[in-house]
Amino acid sequence: MEMENESGAPEASADAELLHDPLEGITPSGIIITGARRDQIAAPFRPILDSATDAVRASGVDISVYVYGSVATGMARLQRSDVDLFTVGLPETASNELTHELSTRFRDLCRAVNVAAGQRSDYDGDHDEAYGNRVFLRHYCVHLSGPDLHSALPDFAADAAAARGFNGDIAQHAQRWRAELARGKDPLLLSRRLARKCLFAVAGLVSVHDHTWTTDRRVAAARWAEVAPTLAEDTETLLAWGRGEGNPRGRAVEQALDGVVARIVDDFKTSIGLWEPRSER
Repeated sequence: MEMENESGAPEASADAELLHDPLEGITPSGIIITGARRDQIAAPFRPILDSATDAVRASGVDISVYVYGSVATGMARLQRSDVDLFTVGLPETASNELTHELSTRFRDLCRAVNVAAGQRSDYDGDHDEAYGNRVFLRHYCVHLSGPDLHSALPDFAADAAAARGFNGDIAQHAQRWRAELARGKDPLLLSRRLARKCLFAVAGLVSVHDHTWTTDRRVAAARWAEVAPTLAEDTETLLAWGRGEGNPRGRAVEQALDGVVARIVDDFKTSIGLWEPRSER
């Protein structure tokens, strides 16, 4: 699980990049729609979900468990897909232990079981981060057990507020990536994280520009290359890095930070807006 967003809403695993949700989009009234539904979950994955919910219940009845990603949309493939689970109220140490335990037990059924940990406070407040978390919970998660926190949430519009809630922290990440590179972070690992987050932000740019809704990186990269042709080659590079292809060195990552990343941050700031610094919330 890549917790690149450092908020209550985890980022989907790499598997989701290959398994586009064909139902994701926008309703005629402008509401976000996805294919995440309980009846979409394929039977072979249910033993994994049952084991996860049993383990979480043993930790406390007030902990919510959700599934999201390709399993929730019915696009998962046996032995090749990740099972992405999201909990609200489970301590991070427990989620890490459960990730290891379930990934080991069910390695013949899936590539990995990822259990992310969030807290109820992640969804409270009128700031962008909490708003994005509520959008994620309402439209991308399928409730499995524990308190049902998302049914009472309203449907959310596919608009700049939702796009900002998901990726308005892109400038903060850019600063962090630059600092990590300076400290000697492995450029290969950094390039993958950088690419996936930046292309997720590009999906927000495409959604607002085209008055639609997508979180699909490949679709977004192709469309943004049409909107901003000078970035076409760079977005292809980001797609390759996001797939773990190539072997970018520190200089290549630094050039990306100065070039395509800075451009995406600037476009996002201009078109959608960035999160306020935490001290101002």
